[in-house]
Amino acid sequence: MANKQLTQAKKAKKDEFYTQLEDIEAELKHYKKHFEGKTVLCNCDDPRMSHFFYYFVLNFHLLGLKKLITTCYKNQDPDLFSVSATEQAVYLVYEGEDIGMPPNPNIAGLVHPLKGDGDFRSEECIEFLKEADIVVTNPPFSLFREYVAQLMEYQKKFIIIGNINAVTYKEIFPFVQSEQIWLGPSIHSGDREFEIPSSYPLEAASSRTDSDGRKFIRMKGVRWFTNLDFPQRHEELILYKKYKPEDYPYFDNYAAINVGKTADIPCDYDEAMGVPITYLDKHNPEQFEILDANNLIIENRAPKKPHGLIKDKDGCINGQAVYARILIRKRK
Repeated sequence: MANKQLTQAKKAKKDEFYTQLEDIEAELKHYKKHFEGKTVLCNCDDPRMSHFFYYFVLNFHLLGLKKLITTCYKNQDPDLFSVSATEQAVYLVYEGEDIGMPPNPNIAGLVHPLKGDGDFRSEECIEFLKEADIVVTNPPFSLFREYVAQLMEYQKKFIIIGNINAVTYKEIFPFVQSEQIWLGPSIHSGDREFEIPSSYPLEAASSRTDSDGRKFIRMKGVRWFTNLDFPQRHEELILYKKYKPEDYPYFDNYAAINVGKTADIPCDYDEAMGVPITYLDKHNPEQFEILDANNLIIENRAPKKPHGLIKDKDGCINGQAVYARILIRKRK
């Protein structure tokens, strides 16, 4: 039900999901060396309530940051998103000054109005993007493709939250396949809790309301996406299973075997293998290369796909469809 609610939110462009501070801390602790002397941009964050803002203010001097910039999109329907209801898009520039504890940007007079609606694609927000070294935020689920495309266009470093299924998008997978984007280290199960606007119905069994009346929902399939390196990314995946043809059938239309679980990758097989997309949680670029499935189509039995994965009705074994697969091969 939680994922159903997420899908409905995407369709309705009602995708306000607020990241919890503990999840931000768990991920960002792996990137401390990257932040020294850098300007960080949180361009989907109201500084008056954002946990990203709170984290970076509390850790500004510890990380050795140069500057923190946040921007907030104008709420077109204040009654709908009452948690962050604002009739004015705003921005904040913070450079390490004392703004109290807990941090209060309003008292410090750091919150200023934007000329436009605060959309990350607007000219004034793009100017902030140009200034930034690293972008850290939870972008709108419904605009994830456009958001990533902009980051890549401006060649920005980033740490952002999305859904694991985004790796199968034709706009995203080429970046994954070419090692320009990878998954962060702190979330593997993908089951995380987000605060949601008070107007959202609590339809899912995994949702709750706290003592202050705030609403929360647990979402599956959540991942951090980044292009900043971290040590765990280079840890070798330990393999123990031996290849047996009866255990690893070939796809009907692709020159690759199917591996149902990441833990079942055979240690003694050197050719192409189709693995679940959750394999990316363990991907080591020195151990395996990610392949383009279009290059392994057998005798034109399947059309070439813009995403470069094995999926849809062409990803079959003995006529039976399987879940989406990423093709990998051992590095020689």
